[in-house]
Order: sequence, then C-alpha cells, then structure tokens
Amino acid sequence: MDDPPDWLSDFAVYLVGRHHRDRACAMLTRLGKHLADNHPAHPQTLLESVDADEPLARALEDFLTANKLALPPDRAERRAATRRQSRIDAVPAPLRPAVTGFAEHLVTSRDRARRAGTHPRGHAALEARLTALRDFTQFLTTRRRKTDWATVDVGDVEAFLHAHPGRRASYLTGLRQFCRYARRRRLILIDPTAGLNAPQTMAFRGPTLPADRQRELFRRWSTGPDVHPHEALVGLAALLHGATTQELKHLTDDDIDHESRRIRLGRRPQPTPLDPWTWTTLQRCLDHRKRLGSNNSHVLITMQTKATRAAASDSYLKNTLRAVGIQPRILRSTRLVDLVGTVDPKLVADIYGMTNEAVIAYLAEHVDDARLPNP
Repeated sequence: MDDPPDWLSDFAVYLVGRHHRDRACAMLTRLGKHLADNHPAHPQTLLESVDADEPLARALEDFLTANKLALPPDRAERRAATRRQSRIDAVPAPLRPAVTGFAEHLVTSRDRARRAGTHPRGHAALEARLTALRDFTQFLTTRRRKTDWATVDVGDVEAFLHAHPGRRASYLTGLRQFCRYARRRRLILIDPTAGLNAPQTMAFRGPTLPADRQRELFRRWSTGPDVHPHEALVGLAALLHGATTQELKHLTDDDIDHESRRIRLGRRPQPTPLDPWTWTTLQRCLDHRKRLGSNNSHVLITMQTKATRAAASDSYLKNTLRAVGIQPRILRSTRLVDLVGTVDPKLVADIYGMTNEAVIAYLAEHVDDARLPNP
C-alpha cells in the first residue's frame, strides 16, 4: 500500500496473537482491499464499510475500540431497525403508509425520552406494537375485506382480538397506541379501541419442573463428566440461584470473588454465594476458556468471541440446555416459585433485585394450607 494507516502493523500483531496465521492473513488481505478501494478517511468510517464482513468487522472493532481509535457501532440498533422494517413490509400496501408513519413516531418518541432522561421503550416494545399492526392489517384485508383505515370499526377490533385470545392484551395495547396516533393525524374519526379492555391476571402461568426432574438435572450437571461446562454452569446457576441468561452472559472475571466464592450477578444488590457444585462448574468454565487461549474476560465464550472482548450471544446461552430440552427461564421460574412459597417474598425481591410486584406474580393464587386456621 502507498499510504497505509499508522495502526495497520499493530492490527496485524493483534490478529496473529488471537487467530490462526492463515485466518489472520486472509483478514488482512480483505482489509487491504477495503483500504485500497474505499480509502476511508477515519477508522470509524472503515468500521461501517466492513460491516458486511462479520469476522473482520468483529476483530477490527475490538482492536480500534480497545485503542480508542473509534467508537463501537450500534449493531443492536441496526438489527432492530431491520426487524421493524420487516414487519412494516408485511403490512398490505394500502395500509402501509400509516404504519410507516407510526413506526417513525415510535422511534422519535423513544429518542425524545432518552434525551429527557425518562424511561424510553426498548426494541422489543416497539417490535411488539408493529407486530400487532402487521397481524391486524392482514386480518383486515383477508377476513374483513377492508383496505382503508377510515372504515375500521369496533367490530373489526373485537373480531381480531377474539381470533387471538392468547395475545389479546399485547395486541390491544399496540392497537390502542396506533389509534391514538391515527386519530391525531385524522386517519380515523373515532377510536375503535376506546371501550375495549383485556382483563388479565397477574398470576404466574409459566411451566415449572417437578422435584424428581430437578434431581435428575442436578445429578447430570454436578456429576456428569461428559457434560459441557457451559451447559452445567447455566443449568446449575438457573436452578439453584435463579440466574438469568443476561446475568450469566455478562459475567466476567471482575465479578468473581475467589476467596469467598461469590459472584456478582447483574444488578443484584449483593454478591451471590455459590454452593460447592456451582463453584466447581465455574472453575471448569474458566479452565475451558484457558484451553481455548482466549483473552476475553467473559466466563462464557464461544469460538466467535474468544478472539474479541464481546459477550456470547443471547441465542447461544438459550441453546446451552438444548441437550436436555429445557429453557433456562423454566429453571429460574421453578426456583422463584419454590422460594416465594417458602420464605418471605419481600426477602426474595431484595436478594434478586426484583420489584415487589414481580415477585408477587409468582405467589398469586397460591395458598399455604399450613398457614390457614385449623377448622
């Protein structure tokens, strides 16, 4: 190259220390083509230009951000925008312009809430609103033969909600928010959702595991020599300590207290003491990371993240228990249901960093016969 960047040689050293030499040479070759063809003026621009080459983009992002040469690109925002657009594209064409404007309104409102320091809606909330509109518009065109928002009435909304009883509350929330927006824009004259409601109990209705199944899983993860350490750690941490996948995903070396055998999980106010079986499994995960030769400080790393500083993906952690056919959230729910039924729910909320309302949901419709007066 006639005018290579000053940091290029340091990046080559970085690659060689973390990747196989052939893989490092291949990434340097691809990077050289980007530099020769695009001539980016700044490392930040280069990060955006190589975004399609995922292995090179991860390595380059980790190097440039570690050396404070660039800011990490907001990949989560890009992926969320793609998901929102896919829902908009699924809306029938005659009804799509209003939904497009509503999606822009949601994003603008979220940005305004961020600047104001209030509680902005997350990506999942925005996608849930657009999902409700996507399904409703498809219902309007295929079942009700309507292609104009001005013709939508209460009967259309009631028929749609009746066809989806399991998602009635979620769909009604999205339709209400859209109808308020549409009425202000004069797309409709009367809000068809004004008199509707979706009564919903706050009781926990998710699945839990019986005691014999819990014992079987505990023996597998505490004594099984062939079980992958990531599966054992996720399983034991969720079953015994109610850990979420997000808490385990971001667990790093700084969160481990080796002297007292405690770890800091997420936003819990106090460190969590580990039992001997979970602590042994944690050490197996650290040994597994050492065998991979990774400098990543996260406890749970993959072949894609071992050469970077990034955490494992959400899908990886959720699929760690695929061999036993159980999702981590079921193990956590099983633990919480057992705790709130045997100890003070307020104590559980304080230990796990949960709100009182969230814990009470696990206690709803549960009565301990031993606490009732003896007839």
